[in-house]
Amino acid sequence: MPNPTITGSSYAGEFAGKYLAASLFSADTLDQGAITILPNVKYKAAMKVGAFSNIVRSADCDFDATTSGLTLTEKVLTPTELQVNLQICKKELHADWEAAQMGYSAFDSLPPLFSDFVIGQVAAEVAKATESSIWSGTAGEGSFDGFLTLGLNDSSVNDITAEAITSANVIAQMGLVVDSAVANAPGIMGKEDLTLYVSINVAQAYIRALGGFASGIGAAGTDSKGTQWYNGGQLSFEGIPIFVAKGSGSNKMYLTTKSNLYFGTGLLDDRNEVKVIDMSDIDGSQNVRVIMRYTAGVQIGVGSDLVLYS
Repeated sequence: MPNPTITGSSYAGEFAGKYLAASLFSADTLDQGAITILPNVKYKAAMKVGAFSNIVRSADCDFDATTSGLTLTEKVLTPTELQVNLQICKKELHADWEAAQMGYSAFDSLPPLFSDFVIGQVAAEVAKATESSIWSGTAGEGSFDGFLTLGLNDSSVNDITAEAITSANVIAQMGLVVDSAVANAPGIMGKEDLTLYVSINVAQAYIRALGGFASGIGAAGTDSKGTQWYNGGQLSFEGIPIFVAKGSGSNKMYLTTKSNLYFGTGLLDDRNEVKVIDMSDIDGSQNVRVIMRYTAGVQIGVGSDLVLYS
């Protein structure tokens, strides 16, 4: 079979929004709806944060608004413009694509067009980068400020200095996070979307602890099943659902509500662009150029409603 050829009318963005949705929303945090998504942010999204004071007072016959008030502050989510400029030789992906078409792949649904195959490979890398930026990103080359950076720069966030998490101390450290919320952010306790976001190593240490490696659990672990107790289901701590933030660095925990963490993207923005350009008709080479342009960013709603263990 000759090398796959992308026709002269190379794919040039007619379905850019769909491809970008696939790549961005396949980031684990977004795919599972673990935070609030704000699509179609043209330039920036301003979120009003209100704080009431003294709204309840003893009853009398008068109307007096001077004894109570509403203080409004503003949080702004400004998605960062990002891009992919990639040049690859068609031969590098030809073998994988050809094998897929011949049924030698473990996946049932595969793109019939080589251009779709290339975009799928790139989209997977975009999703990985997006997941990392959401939690650990810093404004710089190819990234945006993630929740860790924003939280550390927000003086109203309830900070806890992290320790190296092990199966021996993970339960106690999770308890510190919850205790901080009870003391400093009691309003979030009991909320339906309250979530404890943890790093991969924290989740694994917790699973091991419940398997019998923590004091008070017993050597037989949860349900007396030892290390076989966990089968990949939903984890929780003191009734609070746990979400494993795969893009987070080690020894990190965030306790807040899903509705307090925001991701914004200009998914249908005019700046979105996906192109696959076959260079063979342009310069005679076997190269393919992939271009993606999109925007993404995150923001914390109310800093005081977040406990950050870092």
